[in-house]
Amino acid sequence: MASIDKDVVKAYLLDLQDRICQGLSALDGNAFIEDSWERAEGGGGRSRVLTEGRVFEKAGVNFSHVFGDGLPPSATAARPELAGRSFEAMGVSLVVHPHNPYVPTSHANVRFFIAEAPGEAPVWWFGGGYDLTPYYGNEEDCQHWHRTAQAACQPFGEDLYPRFKQWCDDYFYLKHRQEPRGIGGLFFDDFNELGFEQSFAFMRAVGDSYLDAYGPIVERRESRVFGDRQRQFQLYRRGRYVEFNLVFDRGTLFGLQTGGRTESILMSLPPLVRWEYNYQPEAQSAEAELTEYYLKPRDWLA
Repeated sequence: MASIDKDVVKAYLLDLQDRICQGLSALDGNAFIEDSWERAEGGGGRSRVLTEGRVFEKAGVNFSHVFGDGLPPSATAARPELAGRSFEAMGVSLVVHPHNPYVPTSHANVRFFIAEAPGEAPVWWFGGGYDLTPYYGNEEDCQHWHRTAQAACQPFGEDLYPRFKQWCDDYFYLKHRQEPRGIGGLFFDDFNELGFEQSFAFMRAVGDSYLDAYGPIVERRESRVFGDRQRQFQLYRRGRYVEFNLVFDRGTLFGLQTGGRTESILMSLPPLVRWEYNYQPEAQSAEAELTEYYLKPRDWLA
């Protein structure tokens, strides 16, 4: 059985953050600014943010590595056997909010977690995935996103893409709206079933495929002409993103409950957003098509 190597996971995550920032900077033409931070209870990270770029209104790519003597309620509620163990959690998390409403928002995250206690075997797993949140739907983009996700999963088993695609559909769902946040992608957690080396290889395949999934969509859509109608609809729909991240997102809850850095945790929120009372899109409009066609769980590869 392969030994668990936390250092090699950390080195990969730092390199992934570098590569994703380089890729997004190349698409935008502007650089990220870096902000390193330390956590009093143990650990820290480096936050990188690009604001008011040519293509991206706000893009954030965070690395964090935190550790401590005990876990917060968000981590032990579903895993009571972890109570009282020391823990380490490390990961890269990113959110990209473009200027152009025809370019979707994207989110990705890969992470590693280990909990240890003297005299007991460590409990560890990988998690992560990525999902796409369009404002104006496009079949080509949805198919490309899911094809890339499927290709990342394929070497590790035929069942992984359909399993983690379904998990993504179920997870990124606003229960109070009875509405998906976007068109999905991949979501996995508590993943250790392939052993350390292959489970880590799977997480790397997901992380490494993000730019392949998102970059071509940005390039196809970022020059499309839009007006105030499209911009106002984008700002309205961004409200759903905020609602999900503040009410349901596990990473947000874990970060806040472990005393993480608030600025980095809430980096995912868009810079501008609007809510409108009882908004109803015009019948048969592109705005109505988003919820009536695109925000319905479906097999985009059929």
